[in-house]
Amino acid sequence: MTIVGHILGFPRIGLHRELKYALEYYWDGKIKEDKLLEIGRTLRARHWKQQKDSGIDWIPVGDFAWYDHVLTTSLMLNNIPDRHRIGQENINLNTLFRISRGYSLNEKLIPPSEMKKWFNTNYHYIVPEFVSTQKFKLNWTQLFDEIDEALSLKYTVKPILLGPISYLWLGKVKGKKFDRLSLLPNLLSVYQEILDILLSKNIDWIQIDEPILVLELPLRWLDAYLSAYEQLYGKVKLLLTTYFDGIYHQLDIITQLKIDGLHVDLVSNPDNIPLLHAQLPKHWVLSAGVVNGRNVWKTNLYDWFKKLYPLVGERRLWIGSSCSLLHSPIDLNTEIKLDKHIKEWFAFALQKCYEIKMLCAALNAKNTSNSTYEDTLSEHYASNNLRCYSSTIHDIQVKKRLEHIHDISYSRSSPYTTRATLQHKKLNLPLFPTTTIGSFPQTEEIRKLRSHFKSSQINKEDYYLNIKNYIKKIIMEQEKLDLDILVHGEPERNDMVEYFGENLNGFIFTQNGWVQSYGSRCVKPPVIVGDISRPKPITIEWISYAQSLTNKPIKGILTGPVTIMSWSFPREDIQRKTIALQLALSIRDEVIDLEKSGIGIIQIDEPALREGLPLKRSDQKKYLEWAINVFRITVSSVKDDTQIHTHMCYSEFSDIIHAILALDADVISIEAARSDEKMLTSIQHVINDLNEIGPGIYDIHSPNEPTQNDLIRRINQLLKYIPKQRLWINPDCGLKTRSWPEIQHSLNNMVSAAKLLRKQFNSS
Repeated sequence: MTIVGHILGFPRIGLHRELKYALEYYWDGKIKEDKLLEIGRTLRARHWKQQKDSGIDWIPVGDFAWYDHVLTTSLMLNNIPDRHRIGQENINLNTLFRISRGYSLNEKLIPPSEMKKWFNTNYHYIVPEFVSTQKFKLNWTQLFDEIDEALSLKYTVKPILLGPISYLWLGKVKGKKFDRLSLLPNLLSVYQEILDILLSKNIDWIQIDEPILVLELPLRWLDAYLSAYEQLYGKVKLLLTTYFDGIYHQLDIITQLKIDGLHVDLVSNPDNIPLLHAQLPKHWVLSAGVVNGRNVWKTNLYDWFKKLYPLVGERRLWIGSSCSLLHSPIDLNTEIKLDKHIKEWFAFALQKCYEIKMLCAALNAKNTSNSTYEDTLSEHYASNNLRCYSSTIHDIQVKKRLEHIHDISYSRSSPYTTRATLQHKKLNLPLFPTTTIGSFPQTEEIRKLRSHFKSSQINKEDYYLNIKNYIKKIIMEQEKLDLDILVHGEPERNDMVEYFGENLNGFIFTQNGWVQSYGSRCVKPPVIVGDISRPKPITIEWISYAQSLTNKPIKGILTGPVTIMSWSFPREDIQRKTIALQLALSIRDEVIDLEKSGIGIIQIDEPALREGLPLKRSDQKKYLEWAINVFRITVSSVKDDTQIHTHMCYSEFSDIIHAILALDADVISIEAARSDEKMLTSIQHVINDLNEIGPGIYDIHSPNEPTQNDLIRRINQLLKYIPKQRLWINPDCGLKTRSWPEIQHSLNNMVSAAKLLRKQFNSS
């Protein structure tokens, strides 16, 4: 029984973000659809060849998406919200982009579908919408077209399909409430049709993703698996795929399913391999996800070899990535500026494919001399074994400071009611105070300026002068708009995490380590390689300069410790809690210096607080306890009249609402523009316990520009749930991805709407 290697998906964006730029050119009308399609074909062909050349046996097809793979599934199932259908138009790429980005029709804004985090990652998916009269049918043929492409290139393909139960679970009910599982019979009939087509193409195996099996599911959802896979079995071989956590708690159900193999993420939760082998049916393939698809560190292949070797010859065994490599950068070989010793610690997507090939080769050599293969596996990880002695990693001062962290108070000096009185007196803000989340448009000119400074094409003096000129422009624009609380706009920052990492000890950075966050949005996470500390102030000069330009309050914007950790590639040799505490002490130092410099409002962004939540509810309490304490340590030093804000976005806030309350921030701004009233109704029972809150009143990720009347309606909707004295008015996220004309119109309408309602309330 030959052991084969496969991955659960490959990065789709391209080494140099070719798909990102193609999408944005298409949206801006700079290229036609045929050019966009050509770029997609080129990327797929390149990626399939790279995987094959790296030793992957089964080439995944169906991992490419024009925006998001869940949205691709919705189109295939003809699940198009009515508001995104235009007349008798056939489904096409523009339909897909209307759903994901929204559009305007007859001067009316048509909102996009909701966007949410993909489990506990920084990838976002477009949430399927279901109505009680839902009728699925096979429509969008992208998967079949791409299979034909790959087959024409003579690859052995393994199509990827999001499983029917996970698809229903990940969606939301619109309109009249009903049980989503009632849609399953109709949905399964379409899945059967899909499998019939795959069979006609002589497809041997299909990867059918059911990631929700790692959750603690209600019994009726588990029961649905039994009947669903009974109906799907017997056409194409089914590899049921799970990831992001362990599935040991579901083995009683899983082992009853009519499938041909099971993929288990052994990185996120290394289930007992002998127990898995003993409990799974003997004829099943066991796909061992041992190469981490979510981090950049090399795999200890020899360790996995020892664990998996007893299974060789006992059952069919596949070696794979823990999850899709979508969450990994593409190629380490392009990182020519990395220190060569540090570079030896890492493996990006292509290198992870080689790791899978190496482990398969060693395991396949069971009946020959294994010494050569075992030596190769040991040598592969040798540099990482030596890493524990590296001066890059260890900082005795950081360790000493952590030892005394319990000497720091976890709480502010006074309760919110006392603080609020002092803050309102000091700031003298009106009803419905207006502000933004932090960033302003990152123009091409600003990006070139930072790039030229980084490459020493301009000196520090010229760079600082130009950045200050941008800050001055941003302050003038905000004063012209008459916003109540201003920000400096962050022109010096490339990314909210990368920027802080560049100014802290313990981080290293890549040139091409891009990963997709959503659509055309990509991020380049820093890598945490050592103990973290702040060598000098990071933001003081820029924010203090902004404050010197205006009599209005400037809000200092910092990225929070949990988010910096979660949106970086973290160390694997210490606990996440320890990393977060090191970051908390560093950001705490920055908070103290900001307050000393005269900044009276400080925002600690923690959009990843929910993302870090363990997937199993039984594991969540412990995480929330330390994550809350990490935030409170960061801000507990400030005076009562210093107002602390935090910002969160694209999360299920109802899951962590009590944790949000426990943060004890004076003001929280949250994404709410895409979620209708669902978010507000889900937290209505604790609204009176929240301090002050600014639900985003318009979606900055959509090209739609809200009118004043749109925003007045939105604010009145919010006032049904939130007391007027505690409501702030703001967009739902930073403005860096938008153009100046877009934000000027939208913010002007936002401020005008707030003023009009303020006048009505003050006169009543």
